[in-house]
Amino acid sequence: MSIIDNKKAFFDYFIEDRYEAGIVLQGWEVKAIRAGRANIKEAYVVIRDAELYLIGSHISPLPEASTHVYPEPTRTRKLLLHAAEISKLIGKAEQKGFTLVPLNLHYSKGRVKCEIGLAKGKKQFDKRETEKQRDWQREKAQISRGKYD
Repeated sequence: MSIIDNKKAFFDYFIEDRYEAGIVLQGWEVKAIRAGRANIKEAYVVIRDAELYLIGSHISPLPEASTHVYPEPTRTRKLLLHAAEISKLIGKAEQKGFTLVPLNLHYSKGRVKCEIGLAKGKKQFDKRETEKQRDWQREKAQISRGKYD
């Protein structure tokens, strides 16, 4: 069950591979994510010391958060993957033009997971082509429903 999708990632990048990673969260972050107060639109994934980190994701704290915890909405969060998957990602991400982007946050067996994608950037004309395809799909659906009679 998806919580948050990063639609901007699909517009800006070609997604080559997808991986499901666990994410290290604090208690207040889990509550805020369950309330739908997370944003991964501007987020990206970096590799440091053979570990993956999610940078730039924003999780707004709930007003009912604990009084002794000072929540930091944009802190760096560690992603959890198997060592073999991380080494494979390191090799692929260092190739020219590839980057790692978060695609969505979702639940898997009651836990919050982050789906990351190995992505290659789109050029401006690729983005225009994607927009044309989306407009054509929308128009085709309207024609089939009978709006243009």
